[in-house]
Amino acid sequence: MKKLFSIVLVVVLLLSMLSLAGCQAKTYELAMITDIGDIDDKSFNQGTWEGLRDYAVEHKITHKYYKPTEASTDAYIAAIDLAVSSGAKVVVTPGFLFEEAIYIAQDKYPEIMFILLDGVPHDANYENFKTGPNVFPVVYAEEHCGYLAGYAAVVDGYRNLGYQGGMAVPAVCRYGFGYVQGANDAARDLGLAKGSIKIMYNYSGDFADTPASQTRAAGWYQAGTEVIFAAGGKVGNSVMSAAEAANKAVIGVDVDQSAESPTVISSAMKGLATMVQYGLKGFYAGKFPGGEAVTVGAESNAVSLAPFSTSKWKTFSQADYDALFAKLANGTIVPEKDLDRTNPTELKLDYVKLTFVE
Repeated sequence: MKKLFSIVLVVVLLLSMLSLAGCQAKTYELAMITDIGDIDDKSFNQGTWEGLRDYAVEHKITHKYYKPTEASTDAYIAAIDLAVSSGAKVVVTPGFLFEEAIYIAQDKYPEIMFILLDGVPHDANYENFKTGPNVFPVVYAEEHCGYLAGYAAVVDGYRNLGYQGGMAVPAVCRYGFGYVQGANDAARDLGLAKGSIKIMYNYSGDFADTPASQTRAAGWYQAGTEVIFAAGGKVGNSVMSAAEAANKAVIGVDVDQSAESPTVISSAMKGLATMVQYGLKGFYAGKFPGGEAVTVGAESNAVSLAPFSTSKWKTFSQADYDALFAKLANGTIVPEKDLDRTNPTELKLDYVKLTFVE
């Protein structure tokens, strides 16, 4: 009986060891850390994840995303720690909220490669900036896709526009600056009278879906605004709710948001998946593009408007779009950036009457 018990005990121990070994062997080579949103947010998280996931599936690479417990640098670092301990060789982070976390993680894990979308690594006080050879920071020329959105809206017949940004961070400001310049230039090219385009302009100060943002958008629509470019994450949901109630139009942001609301006529998009896959291809080719931030726009095919198959333009055509995009790509058109400015009334806007709402 004792002998039988011993055999059973040995078998149990062996099975336990095999099970433990199996658990330990489960690793994920590619990792993404989400920001404060969800993986299916129809915005930055989803666009980034789809780029990583599609590359991983195509090349049969294990992959996983990790959601931090809260929106803080400590929580982001903890999620990165978990990803690394789970076998990550490349960690992808979407958005400027990760800038400080990557600043820290690049030295903590010098053997791990990091792809940082929409930001550059710096310390908490913005006093020290560092991009190690294991970090590939991507900064988008949002002024390019903002320009496309503003130009298209005016060519399509809209004369009363709105821009609802989120927090007045550089990316959001660049979207807005590009938008008003595109509207201004379209009016000039169409031969409209100076001051014939009206634009309401505001930063909500957050990236949330709030009653305040919905009320503001509703007020604009009631006062005559026909279309609002919403560039502020979940702020866009507030604008879409107001547009649905008023039967007005919205231009989405970051990814194709046409599925979010029937009011979305197009979206100003960043090539999130494009740049994630560019970084991954470099890594697996032994040429990871780390060490220096890159700014990408139309010239890199890294920004665009949503495909015409999901857009609701009335007169703005594919030919119009292609011609305009080519001018941005070859440098014939160079929209002004924010240059640390938040108020676009400083721009030369002869054909636009802009109201900046504090």
